[in-house]
Amino acid sequence: MHITGTITTLNEAKNIEACIRSLQRVCDEVVVVDSYSKDNTVELAKAAGAKVYLHEYIGDGLQKNLCLPYASNVWVLSVDADERLTDELVDVIQHIDLEHTPYDGFALRRRNYIGQRWVKACRWYPDYLVRFFRKDKLRFAELKQHAFVPETNVQRLKADLVHYRYKNYDQLFAKPERNYSTRGAKILFLKGKKANALSPFLHGFSAFIVNYLFRGGIIGGLDGYVLSKAVAHNSFLKYAKLLEYQRDPSVRDAEDWDSVW
Repeated sequence: MHITGTITTLNEAKNIEACIRSLQRVCDEVVVVDSYSKDNTVELAKAAGAKVYLHEYIGDGLQKNLCLPYASNVWVLSVDADERLTDELVDVIQHIDLEHTPYDGFALRRRNYIGQRWVKACRWYPDYLVRFFRKDKLRFAELKQHAFVPETNVQRLKADLVHYRYKNYDQLFAKPERNYSTRGAKILFLKGKKANALSPFLHGFSAFIVNYLFRGGIIGGLDGYVLSKAVAHNSFLKYAKLLEYQRDPSVRDAEDWDSVW
């Protein structure tokens, strides 16, 4: 099938080979855009048969869109390095008539894991995302965080993409090399958003209630509770850091504002 698999990477040596092999089950080309990894991600990706290009990290959606001009095929299957295609998804994709389909893209059900536990609470499943699309019709929203492809003229496939999201609870609260609360605070500050003394508490409490009570965390056992707490913790810290940027010039001046990390 004439499909280009795309991956954006930063220090993904532990994941990149398996991810590329997964894509090669349906893709005749794999493109990797790497953000100057300090490990051997680039070497491993090249050895696995991927075309590799280097570019500094500019934000989630913006970075993913950098892959598109390098894709030789119109159809693109975009995944993260810690995601894998299931046998079911491979079979479904192989049976799509891409030349005659009326759709511009397809949304996949993402199956999120903590360790070896498939977590469905807090709307983690079915977590539909448009990841398979025509690059001449669709692209990622140019956002620095939580980027997505709009569901415009797309079909939802009844097949899963596995996402090994976190290894354990420790990563859930502080994933190595990914300081989400700082990134979120920087993005808000650059947009001119303001916080007050109550903002961290209100946003943190609201995030917990929404995830635990309204998004099913309460029926997800310990994983649902811990996940709700982690989301609330991240929201609290994001607004606390935003308030700190507003209040303390020394913290603000020490920050690298050219980087979203």
